[in-house]
Amino acid sequence: MADTLSNLKKPEGATKPKTRLGRGVGSGLGKTSGRGQKGQYARRATFKPYFEGGQTPMQRRLPKRGFNPHSATIVAEVNLSTLENFAAGAVVDVAALRARGYVKGKFDRLKILGNGELTKKLTVSAHSFSKSAAEKIAKAGGRTVLLGVLLGGDVPSEA
Repeated sequence: MADTLSNLKKPEGATKPKTRLGRGVGSGLGKTSGRGQKGQYARRATFKPYFEGGQTPMQRRLPKRGFNPHSATIVAEVNLSTLENFAAGAVVDVAALRARGYVKGKFDRLKILGNGELTKKLTVSAHSFSKSAAEKIAKAGGRTVLLGVLLGGDVPSEA
């Protein structure tokens, strides 16, 4: 018989049946099911991931301070000194910044800050700009485009 996709089978002896534990003393793996008597390996499958041998675990030793909101907005910040690395007339947006490695990871908003000087005419798209950044971009002859979030997508609007 030819080997076709509809006739493929595992070779004889490739799989063994699952060992049935705890099925009486005659099976050889009854009562304690091969785990021995007492001890933590008899009581559970493995360690808890945070178990530290009985000493007080790290998450209980460290102090809890302040408030950490779960739904905080993560803002990626980029300075004008970073934008100076782009060529004159370039369009600087989230994709361009990611491609060059200036912003990494997950974030909700992109903000351009005014630290540094800008000497080139750029079109910069971001969710927000500091006042000094917007002034310096306009002074260099560039343009700022605000990205608004509407129904889950970025909607550009002139600023």
